[in-house]
Amino acid sequence: MMTLFTFDRAPEFAHGFVRDIRIRWALEEAALPYTVASVPFEPRRHLAQQPFGQVPFLRDGEVELFESGAILLHLGELSEHLLPRAVPTRAQAISWLFAAFNSVEMETLPWVYFHFNRVQNQPGWLAVLEKRRDRRLDSMETALAGRQWLGEDFSIADIAMSDVLRLVGHLGGLADYPACRDYVTRASARPAFIKAHQDQLAYFARTAD
Repeated sequence: MMTLFTFDRAPEFAHGFVRDIRIRWALEEAALPYTVASVPFEPRRHLAQQPFGQVPFLRDGEVELFESGAILLHLGELSEHLLPRAVPTRAQAISWLFAAFNSVEMETLPWVYFHFNRVQNQPGWLAVLEKRRDRRLDSMETALAGRQWLGEDFSIADIAMSDVLRLVGHLGGLADYPACRDYVTRASARPAFIKAHQDQLAYFARTAD
């Protein structure tokens, strides 16, 4: 059975958004059995498993992986519910998986951090970050127009992309992007996401006691 590692606690504002949710979601979609274990939020002693002291990381027998994208790709290899087997559609799913983290999240996270850190009196910086964010959201709005998922069927690419956009939407960043909003709504309505989200909230509620 696989073991998914996350922090033993997290700031309350991050509950429901800690990145182990992406892996929980994929495991639930594929009905793969797993357990959840924790490592200390502070001090971070798991550098042998995750060189940057982050989560998630996954243990699957003798295989250990870190970084959400690498773990999602590994799980995709285990289940065609997560990654198509036909070469053309598989290639598209993998491309969008990398795009979620390398093209979209990279340009939206600075804006997210700006809000989470409650930076005040920095309108110039906010305008710069909003421009970077919107450049990627404009592209995603075009890509998602008239489409249910990024490929023919739901895949790990949609887990990655919708979760990146979900955080942006949580902070009000999708107000002018209806296709992106609808996409996040569809993804978040999937039973596997609902269970993963509820499980993460319950997990951190227990560890906060």
